[in-house]
Amino acid sequence: MDIVPLIDRIGEEPTAALFGLITGIVFGVAAQRSRFCLRAATVEFARRMMDSSVAIWLLTFSTALVWVQGASLLGLLRPEDARMMAVTGTWSGAIIGGLMFGVGMVLARGCSGRLLVLAATGNLRSVVSGLIFAVVAQMSLHGWLAPTRDKLARLWMTDGGVNVNLLNALGVPDWSGFALGILIAVLAIYIARKSGMGYRRLVFGSGVGFAVALGWVLTYQLSLAAFEPVTVNSVTFSGPSANTLMFFLIPDPVLEFDVGLVPGVVIGAFAASWLAGEFKFQGFDSEANMRRSMFGAVLMGFGAMLAGGCAIGAGVTGTSILVGTAWLALLCMWIGAVFTDALVDQSKGRGAALPAA
Repeated sequence: MDIVPLIDRIGEEPTAALFGLITGIVFGVAAQRSRFCLRAATVEFARRMMDSSVAIWLLTFSTALVWVQGASLLGLLRPEDARMMAVTGTWSGAIIGGLMFGVGMVLARGCSGRLLVLAATGNLRSVVSGLIFAVVAQMSLHGWLAPTRDKLARLWMTDGGVNVNLLNALGVPDWSGFALGILIAVLAIYIARKSGMGYRRLVFGSGVGFAVALGWVLTYQLSLAAFEPVTVNSVTFSGPSANTLMFFLIPDPVLEFDVGLVPGVVIGAFAASWLAGEFKFQGFDSEANMRRSMFGAVLMGFGAMLAGGCAIGAGVTGTSILVGTAWLALLCMWIGAVFTDALVDQSKGRGAALPAA
């Protein structure tokens, strides 16, 4: 992939933002049409339903794993160069942050990525929750909450100054991640067929996973061609939400992949919902639901920054390159969400099919 002519024409920073925009548009369209949401999947699992939301999540997860591991085997990506893999990981952050995020996404009725997609379709509840998520994420990264986050993260760190690559840690062949993705995809398709899901939603669900792989490959290729150091990353919504917010608030902002990603998701989701006739303004139906969603957004904002990523950033993007702490964070997100649904929603007799936001 020769991107040097593009860099020479528009510059390195605009190229990074353009790649983020492209990745975001693909993600936004696919996520809106597939209704991808980790929170919805965990609620189905908690209620022993194993229906369409679980199928879509498993398909997205497996597709990202297959595409990313395939790209790695073909030499289009080096997972060890990804920032998430190249820096010290935090086991304590993955556990505590993952649990907090899981609790928060059930309370907010949508993971951070789902909230962004819904906001682009006219859901004002998600706009409010998403802004709170972004502000708290920024506070956790550089603001008042940063010392607390740092203290919790340092309770248990990975050894050697880098994160844990599960392939190396388990001593399995390089193709093992690809094979695992295929097996999970088969399970996802089985559940999808059992639930009667249409093939179009399946295609869009796999498109979410493809967007993750696209982001990894594009940023890696940019890092090879650029003169200045480039962070190799992909789709996540904790850091990018905070960075995009600050981009519009500070003088002399810097263009980067993150700054293109979030607007790209909004554009893609808006276009998909508008063309499908699904764009509709919605608000909170009660003060209690507003308080619940706002508190959930706070937990997600802090939890995502502590865990090293959100439901997408750690749960799909990080796991696709087999980062050890990302897999632990994902597990804790599921645990936090399942227990919160059981204690908060099921105990109050709420319906089995809750809206995404």
